[in-house]
Amino acid sequence: MLKTRPGRVELEHVHINNVEIENTFAEAFEMWASRLIVTASNDRWAMTAARTATGFATSIIGCGCEAGIEGALPPEQTPDGRPGVIVLFFTMSSNDMEKVLLNRVGQCIMTSPTSACYDGLRADAKVKTGGKLRFFGDGFQSSKLLEKRRLWRVPVMDGEFVIEESFSMQKAIGGGNFLILAENERAALSAAEASVEEMCAVPGIIMPFPGGVVRSGSKVGSRYKGQFVSTNTAYCPTIRRQVVSALPEGVNCVMEIVIDGLDEGAVREGMRVGVQAACRAGVVRISAGNYGGKLGRYHFHLHEIL
Repeated sequence: MLKTRPGRVELEHVHINNVEIENTFAEAFEMWASRLIVTASNDRWAMTAARTATGFATSIIGCGCEAGIEGALPPEQTPDGRPGVIVLFFTMSSNDMEKVLLNRVGQCIMTSPTSACYDGLRADAKVKTGGKLRFFGDGFQSSKLLEKRRLWRVPVMDGEFVIEESFSMQKAIGGGNFLILAENERAALSAAEASVEEMCAVPGIIMPFPGGVVRSGSKVGSRYKGQFVSTNTAYCPTIRRQVVSALPEGVNCVMEIVIDGLDEGAVREGMRVGVQAACRAGVVRISAGNYGGKLGRYHFHLHEIL
Protein backbone atom coordinates (compact mmCIF):
# COMPACT_ATOMS: atom_id res chain seq x y z
CA MET A 1 0.00 0.00 0.00
CA LEU A 2 1.26 3.48 -0.88
CA LYS A 3 1.01 6.52 1.32
CA THR A 4 1.55 9.84 -0.39
CA ARG A 5 2.47 13.21 1.04
CA PRO A 6 3.87 16.34 -0.66
CA GLY A 7 7.18 15.59 -2.38
CA ARG A 8 7.30 12.02 -1.13
CA VAL A 9 5.86 8.59 -1.76
CA GLU A 10 6.24 6.04 0.99
CA LEU A 11 5.41 2.37 1.35
CA GLU A 12 3.40 1.70 4.50
CA HIS A 13 4.53 -1.92 4.69
CA VAL A 14 7.85 -3.29 3.47
CA HIS A 15 9.03 -6.83 4.08
CA ILE A 16 12.21 -8.68 3.08
CA ASN A 17 12.12 -12.46 3.56
CA ASN A 18 9.05 -11.96 5.79
CA VAL A 19 10.95 -9.52 8.01
CA GLU A 20 9.13 -6.23 8.55
CA ILE A 21 11.09 -3.08 7.75
CA GLU A 22 9.71 -0.36 9.98
CA ASN A 23 8.87 2.97 8.37
CA THR A 24 11.40 4.99 10.39
CA PHE A 25 14.82 6.57 10.05
CA ALA A 26 18.27 6.54 11.56
CA GLU A 27 19.41 9.91 12.82
CA ALA A 28 23.11 10.66 12.27
CA PHE A 29 25.28 13.69 12.96
CA GLU A 30 28.27 15.53 11.58
CA MET A 31 31.76 14.47 12.61
CA TRP A 32 35.33 14.89 11.37
CA ALA A 33 37.18 11.96 9.81
CA SER A 34 40.76 11.03 9.01
CA ARG A 35 41.84 8.06 6.92
CA LEU A 36 45.27 6.55 7.54
CA ILE A 37 47.18 3.85 5.72
CA VAL A 38 49.25 1.71 8.06
CA THR A 39 51.88 -0.54 6.50
CA ALA A 40 54.33 -3.10 7.84
CA SER A 41 56.69 -5.82 6.67
CA ASN A 42 53.84 -8.35 6.50
CA ASP A 43 50.05 -8.62 6.84
CA ARG A 44 50.20 -9.72 10.46
CA TRP A 45 52.04 -6.66 11.73
CA ALA A 46 50.11 -4.20 9.58
CA MET A 47 46.87 -5.53 11.08
CA THR A 48 48.34 -5.58 14.59
CA ALA A 49 49.22 -1.90 14.39
CA ALA A 50 45.81 -1.04 12.95
CA ARG A 51 43.88 -2.99 15.58
CA THR A 52 45.91 -1.50 18.42
CA ALA A 53 45.43 2.06 17.13
CA THR A 54 41.67 1.62 16.84
CA GLY A 55 41.14 0.01 20.23
CA PHE A 56 38.87 1.58 22.88
CA ALA A 57 37.13 3.69 20.22
CA THR A 58 33.56 2.41 20.12
CA SER A 59 31.65 5.56 21.07
CA ILE A 60 32.41 9.25 21.21
CA ILE A 61 30.44 9.30 24.47
CA GLY A 62 33.22 7.70 26.50
CA CYS A 63 36.19 7.04 24.24
CA GLY A 64 37.09 10.43 22.77
CA CYS A 65 36.82 9.12 19.23
CA GLU A 66 35.26 6.39 17.13
CA ALA A 67 37.61 4.33 15.03
CA GLY A 68 37.84 1.12 13.09
CA ILE A 69 39.41 -0.77 10.22
CA GLU A 70 38.04 -0.01 6.75
CA GLY A 71 39.93 -2.81 5.04
CA ALA A 72 43.24 -4.25 3.91
CA LEU A 73 45.40 -3.00 1.03
CA PRO A 74 47.70 -5.15 -1.13
CA PRO A 75 51.32 -3.99 -1.47
CA GLU A 76 50.74 -2.58 -4.96
CA GLN A 77 48.23 -0.08 -3.53
CA THR A 78 50.29 1.29 -0.63
CA PRO A 79 52.82 4.17 -0.74
CA ASP A 80 55.79 1.98 0.20
CA GLY A 81 54.87 -1.27 -1.60
CA ARG A 82 54.24 -3.22 1.61
CA PRO A 83 51.06 -4.82 3.01
CA GLY A 84 48.70 -2.20 4.40
CA VAL A 85 45.51 -1.61 6.37
CA ILE A 86 43.19 1.40 6.12
CA VAL A 87 41.94 2.83 9.42
CA LEU A 88 39.32 5.54 9.94
CA PHE A 89 39.11 7.90 12.90
CA PHE A 90 36.04 10.03 13.71
CA THR A 91 35.88 12.92 16.19
CA MET A 92 33.43 15.71 16.99
CA SER A 93 35.85 18.51 16.12
CA SER A 94 39.05 19.14 14.20
CA ASN A 95 40.84 20.03 17.45
CA ASP A 96 39.86 16.66 18.90
CA MET A 97 41.31 14.92 15.84
CA GLU A 98 44.73 16.50 16.43
CA LYS A 99 44.93 15.06 19.93
CA VAL A 100 43.51 11.67 18.96
CA LEU A 101 45.95 11.10 16.11
CA LEU A 102 48.96 12.30 18.03
CA ASN A 103 48.21 9.87 20.87
CA ARG A 104 47.12 6.87 18.85
CA VAL A 105 49.70 7.06 16.08
CA GLY A 106 52.46 7.79 18.57
CA GLN A 107 51.53 5.16 21.13
CA CYS A 108 50.06 2.42 18.94
CA ILE A 109 51.49 2.63 15.42
CA MET A 110 54.98 4.01 15.98
CA THR A 111 55.53 1.40 18.70
CA SER A 112 54.43 -1.49 16.48
CA PRO A 113 57.31 -3.40 14.80
CA THR A 114 58.17 -2.43 11.18
CA SER A 115 55.23 -0.03 10.87
CA ALA A 116 54.85 3.11 8.77
CA CYS A 117 51.90 5.52 8.49
CA TYR A 118 50.60 7.56 5.54
CA ASP A 119 47.71 9.89 4.75
CA GLY A 120 44.88 8.09 2.94
CA LEU A 121 42.44 10.94 2.40
CA ARG A 122 44.03 13.92 0.61
CA ALA A 123 41.64 16.61 1.88
CA ASP A 124 42.41 20.30 2.43
CA ALA A 125 42.19 20.38 6.24
CA LYS A 126 45.33 18.96 7.85
CA VAL A 127 46.59 17.65 11.19
CA LYS A 128 50.35 17.91 11.60
CA THR A 129 50.83 14.60 13.38
CA GLY A 130 54.09 13.43 11.83
CA GLY A 131 55.47 16.94 12.09
CA LYS A 132 55.18 16.62 15.87
CA LEU A 133 56.08 12.95 16.33
CA ARG A 134 59.35 13.56 14.49
CA PHE A 135 60.75 15.12 17.67
CA PHE A 136 60.86 11.64 19.17
CA GLY A 137 63.94 11.25 16.98
CA ASP A 138 65.84 13.54 19.37
CA GLY A 139 67.46 15.47 16.54
CA PHE A 140 68.38 12.45 14.45
CA GLN A 141 65.16 12.44 12.43
CA SER A 142 65.32 13.31 8.75
CA SER A 143 62.80 14.21 6.05
CA LYS A 144 62.26 13.16 2.47
CA LEU A 145 59.76 13.80 -0.30
CA LEU A 146 57.69 11.06 -1.91
CA GLU A 147 55.70 12.35 -4.87
CA LYS A 148 55.54 15.82 -3.26
CA ARG A 149 54.49 14.31 0.08
CA ARG A 150 56.68 15.26 3.07
CA LEU A 151 57.70 12.21 5.09
CA TRP A 152 59.69 11.97 8.29
CA ARG A 153 62.13 9.17 9.07
CA VAL A 154 62.41 8.66 12.82
CA PRO A 155 65.18 6.33 14.08
CA VAL A 156 63.85 3.46 16.20
CA MET A 157 65.34 0.22 17.44
CA ASP A 158 64.27 -1.91 14.46
CA GLY A 159 65.41 0.68 11.91
CA GLU A 160 63.20 3.70 11.26
CA PHE A 161 59.57 4.74 11.57
CA VAL A 162 58.33 6.52 8.45
CA ILE A 163 55.37 8.86 8.90
CA GLU A 164 53.74 11.47 6.71
CA GLU A 165 54.09 14.99 8.08
CA SER A 166 50.35 15.76 7.98
CA PHE A 167 47.13 13.79 7.80
CA SER A 168 44.00 15.08 6.09
CA MET A 169 40.61 15.64 7.72
CA GLN A 170 37.17 16.06 6.23
CA LYS A 171 33.65 16.48 7.50
CA ALA A 172 31.96 13.11 7.79
CA ILE A 173 28.98 11.33 9.34
CA GLY A 174 28.60 9.39 12.57
CA GLY A 175 25.72 7.50 14.08
CA GLY A 176 24.06 5.81 11.12
CA ASN A 177 22.33 2.75 12.53
CA PHE A 178 19.71 0.04 12.36
CA LEU A 179 18.18 -2.28 14.94
CA ILE A 180 17.68 -6.02 14.56
CA LEU A 181 14.64 -7.23 16.53
CA ALA A 182 14.72 -11.00 16.79
CA GLU A 183 13.00 -13.90 18.52
CA ASN A 184 16.06 -14.84 20.53
CA GLU A 185 19.74 -14.14 21.08
CA ARG A 186 20.91 -16.74 18.58
CA ALA A 187 18.83 -15.30 15.74
CA ALA A 188 19.77 -11.70 16.56
CA LEU A 189 23.49 -12.41 16.76
CA SER A 190 23.49 -14.52 13.60
CA ALA A 191 21.76 -11.72 11.69
CA ALA A 192 24.14 -9.10 13.11
CA GLU A 193 27.18 -11.14 12.16
CA ALA A 194 25.87 -11.59 8.62
CA SER A 195 25.24 -7.85 8.36
CA VAL A 196 28.71 -6.87 9.48
CA GLU A 197 30.33 -9.36 7.13
CA GLU A 198 28.54 -7.83 4.14
CA MET A 199 29.13 -4.27 5.30
CA CYS A 200 32.87 -4.78 5.61
CA ALA A 201 33.02 -4.83 1.80
CA VAL A 202 31.60 -1.28 1.58
CA PRO A 203 34.39 1.32 1.27
CA GLY A 204 34.40 4.45 3.40
CA ILE A 205 32.60 3.10 6.48
CA ILE A 206 33.36 1.47 9.79
CA MET A 207 31.24 -0.22 12.44
CA PRO A 208 33.09 0.94 15.56
CA PHE A 209 31.54 -1.28 18.23
CA PRO A 210 32.94 -4.73 19.20
CA GLY A 211 32.71 -6.98 16.16
CA GLY A 212 30.60 -4.24 14.60
CA VAL A 213 27.69 -4.90 16.97
CA VAL A 214 26.37 -3.09 20.06
CA ARG A 215 23.96 -4.68 22.53
CA SER A 216 23.88 -1.72 24.95
CA GLY A 217 22.07 0.83 22.82
CA SER A 218 21.50 4.15 24.56
CA LYS A 219 19.03 6.99 24.82
CA VAL A 220 19.71 10.62 25.70
CA GLY A 221 19.17 11.47 29.36
CA SER A 222 18.79 9.58 32.61
CA ARG A 223 16.91 9.72 35.90
CA TYR A 224 20.30 10.10 37.61
CA LYS A 225 21.96 13.49 37.90
CA GLY A 226 25.15 13.79 35.86
CA GLN A 227 24.32 10.75 33.70
CA PHE A 228 23.84 12.07 30.17
CA VAL A 229 22.92 8.80 28.47
CA SER A 230 21.30 5.60 29.71
CA THR A 231 20.09 2.25 28.46
CA ASN A 232 17.54 2.33 25.65
CA THR A 233 14.65 1.13 27.81
CA ALA A 234 12.16 0.93 24.92
CA TYR A 235 14.22 -1.90 23.39
CA CYS A 236 15.19 -3.83 26.56
CA PRO A 237 13.15 -7.08 26.60
CA THR A 238 13.56 -7.83 30.31
CA ILE A 239 11.73 -4.66 31.37
CA ARG A 240 9.11 -4.49 28.62
CA ARG A 241 6.27 -4.67 31.15
CA GLN A 242 7.69 -1.79 33.21
CA VAL A 243 8.28 0.81 30.48
CA VAL A 244 6.78 2.06 27.24
CA SER A 245 8.20 -0.67 25.04
CA ALA A 246 8.89 -0.59 21.29
CA LEU A 247 9.12 -4.37 21.14
CA PRO A 248 6.39 -6.41 19.44
CA GLU A 249 5.38 -9.72 20.95
CA GLY A 250 7.82 -12.49 20.15
CA VAL A 251 10.90 -10.25 20.21
CA ASN A 252 13.29 -11.19 23.01
CA CYS A 253 16.64 -9.84 21.79
CA VAL A 254 17.79 -6.68 19.99
CA MET A 255 21.17 -5.96 18.39
CA GLU A 256 22.22 -2.63 16.91
CA ILE A 257 24.66 -1.88 14.11
CA VAL A 258 26.19 1.61 14.19
CA ILE A 259 27.86 3.02 11.07
CA ASP A 260 30.29 5.91 10.66
CA GLY A 261 31.11 6.98 7.12
CA LEU A 262 33.06 9.45 5.04
CA ASP A 263 29.89 10.63 3.27
CA GLU A 264 26.15 10.04 2.99
CA GLY A 265 26.47 7.65 0.08
CA ALA A 266 28.80 5.34 1.99
CA VAL A 267 26.50 5.25 5.05
CA ARG A 268 23.41 4.61 2.90
CA GLU A 269 25.11 1.75 1.06
CA GLY A 270 26.35 0.24 4.30
CA MET A 271 22.87 0.35 5.79
CA ARG A 272 21.34 -1.09 2.62
CA VAL A 273 23.54 -4.18 2.42
CA GLY A 274 23.49 -4.61 6.20
CA VAL A 275 19.70 -4.57 6.48
CA GLN A 276 19.28 -6.94 3.58
CA ALA A 277 21.74 -9.39 5.11
CA ALA A 278 19.95 -9.22 8.46
CA CYS A 279 16.58 -10.29 7.06
CA ARG A 280 16.75 -14.00 7.89
CA ALA A 281 15.00 -16.64 9.95
CA GLY A 282 14.21 -15.60 13.51
CA VAL A 283 14.30 -11.85 12.81
CA VAL A 284 10.94 -10.17 13.30
CA ARG A 285 11.59 -6.53 12.47
CA ILE A 286 14.27 -4.08 11.36
CA SER A 287 14.07 -0.63 12.91
CA ALA A 288 16.41 2.33 13.50
CA GLY A 289 17.30 4.75 16.27
CA ASN A 290 16.41 8.41 16.14
CA TYR A 291 15.61 11.30 18.43
CA GLY A 292 12.70 12.75 16.51
CA GLY A 293 15.05 14.54 14.15
CA LYS A 294 16.36 16.86 16.89
CA LEU A 295 19.92 15.53 17.30
CA GLY A 296 21.49 15.09 13.88
CA ARG A 297 21.10 16.71 10.49
CA TYR A 298 21.34 13.42 8.57
CA HIS A 299 18.22 11.24 8.37
CA PHE A 300 18.54 7.83 6.73
CA HIS A 301 15.02 6.52 6.05
CA LEU A 302 14.93 2.73 5.85
CA HIS A 303 12.26 2.54 3.15
CA GLU A 304 14.12 5.01 0.94
CA ILE A 305 17.42 3.19 1.33
CA LEU A 306 15.88 -0.16 0.41
